[in-house]
This record gives sequence, C-alpha cells and structure tokens, in this order.
Amino acid sequence: MPIYEYKCAVCNYRFELIQKFSDPPASTCPNCGAERAERLLSAPAIQFKGSGWYITDYAKKHSPAPSKKDEVKSDTSSPTTKNDTPK
Repeated sequence: MPIYEYKCAVCNYRFELIQKFSDPPASTCPNCGAERAERLLSAPAIQFKGSGWYITDYAKKHSPAPSKKDEVKSDTSSPTTKNDTPK
C-alpha cells in the first residue's frame, strides 16, 4: 500500500497516511481537525531488496582481473635487453 503525504490548508501541518489505491483521499487534519487537508505530490520511496535488481546484484561487482593469457596478447612492446642503452 502506498504512503500518501497530506498538508492542512489551515494550520500547514504535514502528515502521511498509508492507504489503498481505492481509498478516498483524507480530508481531515489530525492536528487541528479542519476539513481542508490536501494530498501532495511527492517522489515515491522505493527500496530494492532481494536478488534480481541491478542495484543489489550488478552495481558492486568488479570486472574480473585480466588473465595471463590476456596480458600476453595485449603486450605489443618490443623486448629490450640489458645491453640496450639510450642514445
């Protein structure tokens, strides 16, 4: 069930209610009792729990270290010997 945020138009008190989608919007302020509470638009609060979500399963995995086979293929520099001196 979603959490809806309300604000009273009389006393500016903000409150939240857990309601079903089919429930009518609340109109009574729990602070002052006025019948002028209005539902606010707010960002949804979501949590990613369990497996199957990118944020829990893939975001923290690091790429595997290159194997020695990959290192040999990527090494294109020419071999140097001890007798080579810069000119």
